Amino acid sequence: MPRGTKIVATLGPASTDPAVLEQLIKAGVNTVRLNFSHGTAQDHTDRANTVRAIADKLGVPVAVLADLQGPKIRIGKFEKNKIELKKGSTFILDAACELGNAERVGLDYKELPNDVEPGAILLLGDGELQLEVLEVRGTEVYTTVLFGGVLSNNKGINRKGGGLTAPALTAKDMEDIKTAAALQADYIAVSFPKSAADMYMARTLLRAAGGTGGLIAKIERTEAVANLDEILDASDGIMVARGDLAVEVGDASVPALQKMMIKRARAKRKLTITATQMMESMISSPVPTRAEVSDCANAVLDGTDAVMLSAESAAGKYPVEAVEALARTCIEAERSVERGGDVPLDTLPFDRIDQTVAMATLYAAGHLDLKAIAALTNSGVSPLWLSRYISGTPIYAFTRDQTTYRKMALFRHVQPRMMDADLVDRDAQITHVQTALLKAGVAAPNDRIALTFGAPAGQGANTLRILEIPSR
Repeated sequence: MPRGTKIVATLGPASTDPAVLEQLIKAGVNTVRLNFSHGTAQDHTDRANTVRAIADKLGVPVAVLADLQGPKIRIGKFEKNKIELKKGSTFILDAACELGNAERVGLDYKELPNDVEPGAILLLGDGELQLEVLEVRGTEVYTTVLFGGVLSNNKGINRKGGGLTAPALTAKDMEDIKTAAALQADYIAVSFPKSAADMYMARTLLRAAGGTGGLIAKIERTEAVANLDEILDASDGIMVARGDLAVEVGDASVPALQKMMIKRARAKRKLTITATQMMESMISSPVPTRAEVSDCANAVLDGTDAVMLSAESAAGKYPVEAVEALARTCIEAERSVERGGDVPLDTLPFDRIDQTVAMATLYAAGHLDLKAIAALTNSGVSPLWLSRYISGTPIYAFTRDQTTYRKMALFRHVQPRMMDADLVDRDAQITHVQTALLKAGVAAPNDRIALTFGAPAGQGANTLRILEIPSR
């Protein structure tokens, strides 16, 4: 059975060269992430075009994920680039300061003085430095250092427990949404959403710009965890963004939150990407640590659709090796995943015809010796439903739509396949499916497969057929 869990790789200096990109895709990358915190619109467009050209040459689907920067909740710069904060000392965050020194530093996020009060805990960088607010005087936030260390230019700021009012979509993000639409990004990740309203706004802007991509909400704020259900309803999926989330809620809380978020997303038929430090040591090492392997495997066992590499593939010394290590880990972890996972088939709710057909197909897969489930689809909805339950039967999704083909590259256990646009006759399509499964070695003559489709063509899936591959 092919690897079910998908791999997202962030592109950057280490992975821009077309030869490296081809190696990454051959190693198992299913989706590339364009980090809009860096680079120009033309950079992102060029990378997307290069990826698609390589994917077409290799005959595999690769989705493009445009990751918006979000609000810059950061300190400013120092006269000498960095300082050292000592425990117990007083330090001022000053929205009016131009260049910082040992006593104070400026703020890219000018609203911070309005968002904090005495007793608030501020975490800088990745939470390694902690400051407690003593008082606020106009543009100045006076703090005492709880945990010190080196503080350098433009480090991020989080408030423990959440509460910063920065909007999820900045003016830059709104322009970047237009870029994402123009390059036909398959998914757009929204950074720091706090509620469903943030996701609705992003979708409205994307559709107005002509974009058709799915929306991924990055769960990295305390408020987002509290509003998870409404954010899921307003999104096509979520990213478990464990870096900033750990800073806000505490690192010990993240593993349980990861499991909860993935479980809830799957129950709502949404996608999940698990991210941050998956193979962090491979930025400089050709092999991962045992802890990293276990972490990635646990995400697979939790039911995530995809695991994501960040700096490992964007700026690391071993981007291809990192993808290979992640692929091996996913395959081994999937061997121990129980059929159905933690969601009994008879408890899955459904109220639509295509959902009913998907549930009937999964039921059949659990009781018949089916070699594969094949879905003829225009939108990808049916394969998504089929992939929300771990049946142990491989799912092959056949489509004539290029956009749907790429989007499905992110669905766990779904193997997308393109059909010719002029292949419209149903019998010819069925023959095409059978021939493709035979050629791929998925099924042999006289094996049974399940096939779902809409009748007439263009309708949502309303038909399930159990077929035997004919002898030839």
